[in-house]
Amino acid sequence: MSESATLTVTGMKCGGCENTVTTKLTSLAGVLSVKASHQDKRVDVEFDPAEIDLEDIEDAISEAGFTVE
Repeated sequence: MSESATLTVTGMKCGGCENTVTTKLTSLAGVLSVKASHQDKRVDVEFDPAEIDLEDIEDAISEAGFTVE
C-alpha cells in the first residue's frame, strides 16, 4: 500500500530545478511518483513505506541542494 506526502520545498527556481528533484527522487527504490512545482514551492510524492520512509525522501531533496520546510 502506498502513501502520499506533500512537502514544502524552497530553492527551486525553474523547471530545471523541478526536473532535478524529480530525477533524484524517482531514482530511489520505493518512490512511485513525483510531481514538483517551483511556483507552488511544493513536491508531491507517492511512495511505498515498506521500502522507503519520508525522512529518506527529505534527505534526498536536501542532497540535491534544496530545503524541505
